[in-house]
Amino acid sequence: MRTAKEISIILGVSLLIAFIFNYCHSAGIAVVGQWDTAQGVVTARAKNDIVIAGVEIENVDQAKKLYDSGNYIFVDARSVEDYETGHIPGAVSLPVGRFEENIAAFLERHPPEASIITYCSGRTCQDSHRLAENLLAFGYDNVNVFIDGFPGWEAEGHPIE
Repeated sequence: MRTAKEISIILGVSLLIAFIFNYCHSAGIAVVGQWDTAQGVVTARAKNDIVIAGVEIENVDQAKKLYDSGNYIFVDARSVEDYETGHIPGAVSLPVGRFEENIAAFLERHPPEASIITYCSGRTCQDSHRLAENLLAFGYDNVNVFIDGFPGWEAEGHPIE
């Protein structure tokens, strides 16, 4: 009986320490969040805390209309390898993980007044939101996020490169 009590205490203390560490760590796993892809991007943050409310393009047809208008620069937030495997035609590769090293060249080709739509690997990927946040911080004021990203585009049979 004493051993079971000691094991319970050790297990309880271990779980408490694990939850505290997870809560304090920047890469901790969220206990609550938005996990339903039908409601938008899967995220540990609240729905309106992703970037700025109102910037998400929530369906492929709307993204295609904006693409066809020719007034938007589509920016791929995925890795260079994923971009080279396939991307939306004419999209610019700007991997969010290499933003700092590539932003100067991007700024030279695309002024801050450009209309930009970022995308990544769909609703389970937050890279397009992180890229949008970075671009907004660099002075771009017309940035939207295509939340279905490349998989949604491809699934609808739209052209890819």
